[in-house]
Amino acid sequence: MEDGQQKEKVKPPGFLKPFSLMKVSGRFKAHQDSLPRLPVPPLQQSLDHYLKALQPIVSEEEWAQTKQLVEEFQTSGGVGERLQKGLERRAKKSENWLSEWWLKTAYLQYRQPLVIHSSPGLMLPKQDFMDLQGQLRFAAKLIEGVLDFKAMIDNETLPVEYLGGKPLCMNQYYQILSSCRMPGPKQDTVVNFSKVKKPPLHITVVHNFQFFELDVYHSDGTPLTSDQIFVQLEKIWNSSLQTNKEPVGILTSNHRNSWAKAYNTLIKDKVNRESVRSIQQSIFTMCLDAPMPRVAKEEYLSHVAGQMLHGGGGPLNSGNRWFDKTLQFIVAEDGSCGLVYEHAAAEGPPIISLVDHVMEFTKKPESVRSPMVPLPMPRKLRFNIMPEIKKDIEKAKQNLGIMIQDLDIRLMVFHHFGKDFPKSQKLSPDAFIQVALQLAYYRIYGHACATYESASLRMYHLGRTDTIRSATMESLVFVKAMDDSSMLENQKIELLRRAVQAHRAYTDRAIRGEAFDRHLLGLKLQAIEDLVSMPDIFMDTSYAIAMHFNLSTSQVPAKTDCVMFFGPVVPDGYGVCYNPGAAHINFSVSAYNSCAETNAAHLARSLEKALLDMRALLQGHPWAKL
Repeated sequence: MEDGQQKEKVKPPGFLKPFSLMKVSGRFKAHQDSLPRLPVPPLQQSLDHYLKALQPIVSEEEWAQTKQLVEEFQTSGGVGERLQKGLERRAKKSENWLSEWWLKTAYLQYRQPLVIHSSPGLMLPKQDFMDLQGQLRFAAKLIEGVLDFKAMIDNETLPVEYLGGKPLCMNQYYQILSSCRMPGPKQDTVVNFSKVKKPPLHITVVHNFQFFELDVYHSDGTPLTSDQIFVQLEKIWNSSLQTNKEPVGILTSNHRNSWAKAYNTLIKDKVNRESVRSIQQSIFTMCLDAPMPRVAKEEYLSHVAGQMLHGGGGPLNSGNRWFDKTLQFIVAEDGSCGLVYEHAAAEGPPIISLVDHVMEFTKKPESVRSPMVPLPMPRKLRFNIMPEIKKDIEKAKQNLGIMIQDLDIRLMVFHHFGKDFPKSQKLSPDAFIQVALQLAYYRIYGHACATYESASLRMYHLGRTDTIRSATMESLVFVKAMDDSSMLENQKIELLRRAVQAHRAYTDRAIRGEAFDRHLLGLKLQAIEDLVSMPDIFMDTSYAIAMHFNLSTSQVPAKTDCVMFFGPVVPDGYGVCYNPGAAHINFSVSAYNSCAETNAAHLARSLEKALLDMRALLQGHPWAKL
């Protein structure tokens, strides 16, 4: 659905100086307590920004009507003021007035399947395995790398990240391991097992749809080395060669209400209940996948993206997952690898920091050969498949098959330039890419649309995200001018710079907690909580248009040459994610085949052309550079 966005100046973890407060005992708590609380923006300010953001995406009549509703809403002593006061009271008595509401509305009450609709996938560079042992050796090294990162979380020695010189909230790092989402009839829950009396010491390994509990710590508390983990993975591999098992894991890909029902049936059986509990409590999951069907070279990246996002369907690797698990690493026999994560616990950046750490770790040579101590056989998790559950599995397979058929996902490596080019022009790389997206969309559809880019609120205690709205009047004026032959080139350059600067300014405001999207959501939820009849401003056509994000986008930068991806958030929309390197940019673009108006490959081509045209414009007139 969305992902944290970090400004270009952020140093990745590992190069950060730890925050001074972290030296005291209870370092994590001391650091967290020192962070400012998320403010409630002034009502007038948010409503002014809202009206401004509507201009490029609604008609003049709709805008005039909304302006009237906004004025009524904010009259002195009116409903707007009352709701604002309610929010301010909530902010005074809670650690973060938004975080609990956001977790519920954006994730736990969301009933669509997690697969494609909510959980992002990530593709890592392809590995070159010489043999089967290669797959297991790499998986073992990867597991050891995650345990190395976990040690920093457990010892609270994880370096604090900074943004523009300010320390960021590190809470999400403490949520991604040993946690799991659990289905409920109307609302799910997320449970974190790292803080219980006896925290989990095992991971889940899945191979051929069969689940295993693998202890990754010795009795003295030291982690297994990758050599030892490799031996254990070999045992798992050898004892799960038959694929004729029911893919129980596929149940987790279903619509949340259907899965909640099947879940209750499944755990009535004691054996099943214990197996499910072991998966839920594990530190994370390692999926050892079968190879993907061979595809043409140009299709390969997009196929791997599908593999990471949904597993390719029932007959392939979708049964090799437990989609409720917060973190699942995937290593396939053919060298394709990556992960899929359940979004309720965290945004992209903490996942990326973990990935960057692990990928660096996998390159380290083994320091010493570890002694081969006899290790117990990993425990196979058994499932009793009653006829009712078998029916649920078949249904989940069918539903997932339909969803996979409907997803159109394209990965594009833009080789012509990376973030160094916009920087050389004194332009923000993220804003430059976002303006290019606006141009690409406008050229296809002839109008602007509501565009979501996520901004990180981690400057605040327990901060998650707010929305950067990339469709601005400045971007609309530029994209209209770009292909207008009557306009002078230097005028176009001036408009391009203004569009990029407007986006940069919006980003800065959003990161400071001054965007309007979460504030409006808060006012709306406050009205529901106060049992006030829903204010007209939220029942308005403009509001519906503003919340229908045809472009849902996210910048997820990484040191690793990888890319994240997710499905569109509306049936007629696109999901776009990108990782800008110095000299190239990795893009993912998704759309639904069932929508005749959208086409992922078409948007990817249009985006490539937009970026090249914008570069040519700037390079053609170097004298207009500054």
